[in-house]
Amino acid sequence: MVPRATLPPLTGLLVFQPLTRRYCAECRRGPLPLLVLEDGAPRCLDCADLGHLVFLPSGDTALTRRSREESTLSAVVVRFNRRKSRYERQGVLVEEAALARAEQRCLADAEARRRRRVRDARRRTAQDALFAQAFAAEILRLFPGCPAARARAIALHASERGSGRVGRSAAGRALTESAVASAVVASVRHLDTPYDRLLMSGVPRHEARRRIAATVAAVLRGWTEASLGSAG
Repeated sequence: MVPRATLPPLTGLLVFQPLTRRYCAECRRGPLPLLVLEDGAPRCLDCADLGHLVFLPSGDTALTRRSREESTLSAVVVRFNRRKSRYERQGVLVEEAALARAEQRCLADAEARRRRRVRDARRRTAQDALFAQAFAAEILRLFPGCPAARARAIALHASERGSGRVGRSAAGRALTESAVASAVVASVRHLDTPYDRLLMSGVPRHEARRRIAATVAAVLRGWTEASLGSAG
């Protein structure tokens, strides 16, 4: 009736998806999409008193587990894989009402997960905003002549979550002077010098940096010495 092969370790009732045309030994109906073996003979689900169950295909582990928990009667459906010479799970048969209850439980979980994601996103946004403020304040402490709007823009860019930029590094999160200065230098290099145009024209990176080094130093010196001028 079914291929001779070791069945997977299962508990409870077992239902087969036949590979060939099979008919119920009791009511003679068929061919059967699903059958149960009783004393070696195939029985349709109705004759095996399983006709009221509905089929839930494999794929959603949580829904399958909960459907079986909710269902007083259930069965595992298997089919023989000729290429691999083994039986493989195809799904389960469960009570229709049990499946509905399980789906509601999964939907409730999905909604809870969605709400948690929203809360987590809000918390991360708030944390990122606070850190960007602290980063901008440290920029202004080291470079008091840097325009406040520019400091905020540098801080936001450097600390963007998932960017891999210096603000997301361990040194950046610790607001070390070297990390903050590195973010400022990068901003000046790209926005206040022809560095990007040099790269696009084919100038090697190290040579491009050498050419714009004096400009970068002049901008940083102006931002650093601004407090001295105001103090005098």
